[in-house]
Amino acid sequence: MTQQIELIDVALSFVPVSVVLFLMYRSKMPVTGPTISIARMLLQLMVVGYALLWVFQQASPLFITLLIFLMMLIASWLALNVVKTKTVVLFRHALISILIGSGLVLIFITQGVLRIEPWYNPQYLIPLGGMLFSSSMTAISLALERFVAELEYHTVASAKNIAIKAAMIPVINSMLAVGVVSLPGMMTGQILSGVEPYIAARYQILVMTMVFSATGLTVFVFMYLLAKTNLSYLKSKN
Repeated sequence: MTQQIELIDVALSFVPVSVVLFLMYRSKMPVTGPTISIARMLLQLMVVGYALLWVFQQASPLFITLLIFLMMLIASWLALNVVKTKTVVLFRHALISILIGSGLVLIFITQGVLRIEPWYNPQYLIPLGGMLFSSSMTAISLALERFVAELEYHTVASAKNIAIKAAMIPVINSMLAVGVVSLPGMMTGQILSGVEPYIAARYQILVMTMVFSATGLTVFVFMYLLAKTNLSYLKSKN
């Protein structure tokens, strides 16, 4: 059984955080950015933690479907932060890519592998979808940034391949390091909650293959669509 964490315990976890911020301040390093990030993290996670209690109680397939789609919309928009000008075309490319890449993988895993009941069970769809959308969002950002930079020196085809390779590096590296350098968050959480380590490992394998597939499909679709875009406009605005 998972050990209960009280608010006072959470507060104590910020003691070493304060030490690091103090050392940064003494070293004349900027602490405003890290402090704001920590504050946002605290606020966002506390709000999400309580909000999910309500979401998990919703039994409406329409509500859960709309929530998943909203998550995709937000991920598609945030993925374009690497460019100076967000266009409708780029946003559409990102949304279509995440819908195809992450959406299809999420459906396959939850319905074909886990076979969750009911199919819209938010306890599975929300966290798994969040993992996929986040990974796909990062991949699109990396691919887009690299693609725009490489267009100055390479053909569209070469720039596309370089961008895809760059976007896949984080997920490939995470697969290389898992179990050797680190235990991922999901596996660690399950072990702490009392799940047998070999069962936790199976779930982590499922998550890693799911993330790799969704990331790869998303970035390939995005780069395919992007390569057909008016690239002169893309280069002139960014």
